[in-house]
Amino acid sequence: MTGELPMTFDADFPMYVVTDEESGEVLLAAEEVEGFFVAPEGESPEVVFLRAHRVEKDRRRTDNAVLEIVNRRQEKVGEYFIGRAVLGDTGMKLPDGKISSVSYRFFGNRCEYPGAAAVWRRWASGVAMEKGEWLQWPVSHHGAWLHVVQNAWFTSNHRAARYGVDEVAHLDGDHIFTKSGFFCALGEAVNGPGGYFGSNLDALADCLSSSLDEKPLVRVVWRNFRASQEVLDRAFLDSAIEVMREFRVDIAIC
Repeated sequence: MTGELPMTFDADFPMYVVTDEESGEVLLAAEEVEGFFVAPEGESPEVVFLRAHRVEKDRRRTDNAVLEIVNRRQEKVGEYFIGRAVLGDTGMKLPDGKISSVSYRFFGNRCEYPGAAAVWRRWASGVAMEKGEWLQWPVSHHGAWLHVVQNAWFTSNHRAARYGVDEVAHLDGDHIFTKSGFFCALGEAVNGPGGYFGSNLDALADCLSSSLDEKPLVRVVWRNFRASQEVLDRAFLDSAIEVMREFRVDIAIC
């Protein structure tokens, strides 16, 4: 796997929308954002939105801000509750009528996965996810991919449960290099491309528990398990298998 990102999708639609949760009012709609998808040590006081299509200058602050990720059809595919937000400076008006930049001071948490911005752009493209697509991203982005999968899953009102029709999930140890990669692979194996089935062991237990009565996961076939043993913590592997067996999932290791 190289360190290069796979092809991403350019867009001129307002992908980032700031709304007031209480009133539903749209405060800002912009194409890009800087300073939100950052590691904790890289946080700055302001978040800057680029190429804004709309900004509500008369509403300078809110205590219920939500940052929404929208796709080309202007459907919400992800969201972050921000809380208090204060409008700052606005840049110049561009020839196409958009505003070059708009700054906001966010007092809530940021997304701690810098790579999530690129993954969200892929998610918002409207192009259907393909099987194994997460493997096209560098290993360093697998945590960000899992984060977006989880956020998008619950934003679309899915439950922590199995929606797929196959009672058997197939994993390939040659493709699992990290704990995040394990959950990316399992989510896809159970619920299809872009699917979610836990992001940690407690969440996995929740998904298995919720599926137990109606659509239980019956079996996991884990090929090339030795490759997983070579790169993943033994305690994590043992715990993952123990959780699945606790909910009567048969584990076939080969």
